[in-house]
Amino acid sequence: MGQAAKVLQLFKTLHRTRQQVFKNDVRALAVYGVLMKIGSDVELLLRKSVIQGIHTDHNTLKLVPRADLLVENVPYCDSPTQKQ
Repeated sequence: MGQAAKVLQLFKTLHRTRQQVFKNDVRALAVYGVLMKIGSDVELLLRKSVIQGIHTDHNTLKLVPRADLLVENVPYCDSPTQKQ
């Protein structure tokens, strides 16, 4: 079984266990939704903001940005041009 399949299986098991352990406890079950939201927010933050750095030497770090993080760098202009 691959790593992704193991993670998915663990998540499913935890979900079922949560339903059994906190059966009829609306408050405890609602906390799970909050945790899911936090996890979703963290995933978005990591995907949009984090760039991998690799140590190549004692004082050197190579940055490896993903293509989806690279954006066009447009310089600031005090007097924008008018579209015609």
